[in-house]
Amino acid sequence: MTRVLISGAGIGGLALAQALRQGGVDVVVHEQDPTPQTRDQGYRIHIDANGNAALRACLPPAVLDRVRDTSGVNGDLVATFTQRLERVFAQEFPGIPPSDLSNVDRDTFRRGLLTGLDDRVFFGRTVAAYQVTDAGRVRVEFAEGGSDEGDLLVGADGVGSAVRRQLAPGPGPRDLGLRCVYGRMPIDAATEPLIPADFNRGFCWVAGDNGAGAGFAPVRYRDRPGGYLMIALVTTPDRVGGDLHAMVIEATSGWHPTIKSLVAYGDSTSFFPITLRASDRIEPWRSGPVTMLGDAVHAMPPAGGVGANAALQDAATLAAELLSGKDLLDAVADYERVMLPRGFDTVENSVRMMGRLAGG
Repeated sequence: MTRVLISGAGIGGLALAQALRQGGVDVVVHEQDPTPQTRDQGYRIHIDANGNAALRACLPPAVLDRVRDTSGVNGDLVATFTQRLERVFAQEFPGIPPSDLSNVDRDTFRRGLLTGLDDRVFFGRTVAAYQVTDAGRVRVEFAEGGSDEGDLLVGADGVGSAVRRQLAPGPGPRDLGLRCVYGRMPIDAATEPLIPADFNRGFCWVAGDNGAGAGFAPVRYRDRPGGYLMIALVTTPDRVGGDLHAMVIEATSGWHPTIKSLVAYGDSTSFFPITLRASDRIEPWRSGPVTMLGDAVHAMPPAGGVGANAALQDAATLAAELLSGKDLLDAVADYERVMLPRGFDTVENSVRMMGRLAGG
């Protein structure tokens, strides 16, 4: 039986693991985080039509049901506003069926994707390097000590991918010169009346006259009361530091009073920064028993919410190739011929969109 090692238990790695296990493949996931809740990586994730199709292709019915049932209530609007809360642009998406997802909470989504994989996902194991053996198999070495061996290694280990550094050495994703500070405002009896109607319907972007911009989007859980409004301020690195909640309040101090209230009611402990990065297009490497997916190979900024969907597409495409009955190396090569151009096209679109949002 083919044995597949996956480095990274993020969205793409777990979707691939679900698909392969469902297809009868011996799959093991090694994740550097001690637990699934170790890192702050974001809150609300937009799932588009490509992401929905990939989830249907990858997940067993029971897991897909759990992911759907614990997702957010579907939204139907993307809009942009001035800091005076004047609507500049709006696009509506009517008629999204309940069987589709339009948004998920990242942590809840990850827990759903872990369903049934308890004996296949090992936390606290950092894949530091790999070696292709004389027999054509792949042996991975863990930073904590120890090793594992399989027929294929998939680097799903994110922006700082150790697999990428060895498989496709060269400059990593470039810093776009922007930082995103994420936070959350709990939705409860006190804050519910503060949320503008449009902000309740989907993702809304507010462009400030001071060069900063902020995205607002709700997660209202399908399976339980409550939820939160995601706040995502995009600004320059020099503004980010110290008390992040206070910094976001200051950056939006000249904006419409409604927006200032939303920010003020944010949970001060929920704010954290990330560096916005993007991968440059690279030449295909020599295909073999090591490959990559998602941010490990084509990292992108969060504009348009496309990063998670790109990783899910990669997982679905790779799983389909590996389960097609082809020779393993032929399947990997065919996957890479699709993944690389598609992934970098998506990166470039995301960078252009980020530039427009940030006023670049």
